[in-house]
Amino acid sequence: MSLSSQFHLLLVEDDPLVIESMKMILPTHWRMTAVSNPQLLDSKMMVHAAFVDMHLKGASQPAEGPDVIAKLSKMNPRLDIVAISGDLDLELMEKCLKNGAQKYLAKPLMTDEVLSTLEKIESLWFLRKLESQGGHNQVRWIGTSLPSDQVKKSIASFRGEPGPILIEGETGTGKEVAFRLLNQQEPSRPFVAVNVAAISENLFESEMFGHVKGAFTGADQQKIGLAEAAHGGDLFLDEIEALSMNNQVKLLRFLETGELRKVGGKDTSMIKARVILATNQNLEQLVKDGKFREDLLFRISGKKLRLPPLRDRSEDLAELAAFFLSAQKPRINKSFASDALDALKSYTWPGNVREFKRICEQLAIKAPLPLIRREDVEQILAQSGASSQKFELSKGLAILTEEFEARVIQMALSQSSDVDTAADLLKISRSSLYKKMKDYQLGSS
Repeated sequence: MSLSSQFHLLLVEDDPLVIESMKMILPTHWRMTAVSNPQLLDSKMMVHAAFVDMHLKGASQPAEGPDVIAKLSKMNPRLDIVAISGDLDLELMEKCLKNGAQKYLAKPLMTDEVLSTLEKIESLWFLRKLESQGGHNQVRWIGTSLPSDQVKKSIASFRGEPGPILIEGETGTGKEVAFRLLNQQEPSRPFVAVNVAAISENLFESEMFGHVKGAFTGADQQKIGLAEAAHGGDLFLDEIEALSMNNQVKLLRFLETGELRKVGGKDTSMIKARVILATNQNLEQLVKDGKFREDLLFRISGKKLRLPPLRDRSEDLAELAAFFLSAQKPRINKSFASDALDALKSYTWPGNVREFKRICEQLAIKAPLPLIRREDVEQILAQSGASSQKFELSKGLAILTEEFEARVIQMALSQSSDVDTAADLLKISRSSLYKKMKDYQLGSS
């Protein structure tokens, strides 16, 4: 990851000692502009972050910190604003957050806390900068909607933070993309990614921690495990819900102690790796069902990154569509007509970004004109077993094959205020719908 070489900090402060202190601790790739009178703030000033004192005694006119924050936020909604003050009145601090501040730092300012805050701001601007960069080799989160920007803010907030980190989201929402962005914030860190569901239960310990020669039949040489390979970096465990209860204990012990003992070995070693876990399941419910350890859930859920489903970020569809079509160039050069985008937005995308990408790839190949039309979208959705919001739910589930049933149930749940309404829409009993929701692992929202 290569962050921008220059960042600009606006310091709204009238205490010369604080101004000088900030100049001394700022990294060399940051420059600072200090303004003591908020009346002089210029909306055209290009800055990446602003630190705002809550009590500007030297201003030409009385100024309240939260009002200054509101003014800056209105000038630039994407500006990262940090309130600074020795006044830790809860009402004041909450007002700052309400007016647009992302953080509140207590005075006297601590060097490490300031530097950590600036690092996270750098990461956020890097993630935003990726939006405008071309090419498909660079991992990036596509979309500028409010939910997407919140994802980027959350990813940036984890820079420099030790693990574990839990990524939650439905299938296809981009959990591996989020992991790689978390890792790329510190480019020197190695990473190892593995899907837990792809490892058989009896091989997990060997795969995770390695084994010594002769540990079991077929162990003809020593093996380095995933945890050891990720030493000094990040270990990504996808579909963590697939881990057996027995192996959950072994993972918990490693997370608690950092100790590693190879299968068949006697010696232990300390491994420093940030473990990032992902799931598309409700782990709290799995705990209630006796399928996931509560102590493990407590250990991994201190830092959570929740990825929104595509139906909650419809503002990003045009950007995603353009991105996936551009990947086909120069072999295929097509674009979407506005009515085609409307058709894409009318669908709930139960498969999320993964499904959306597949549909865009099919449209790039099958649409006959350089401009993809609404009828092209509707035809591909119908052929793939998908449906727009105009799918005839009134026909119920009886006419559907099992392959498409889950999609229709999810659409009915999305369109209904509760499960009873969805059951009526699908013309099945409430208990039958609950059973199908359980079978297909679907939520009611």
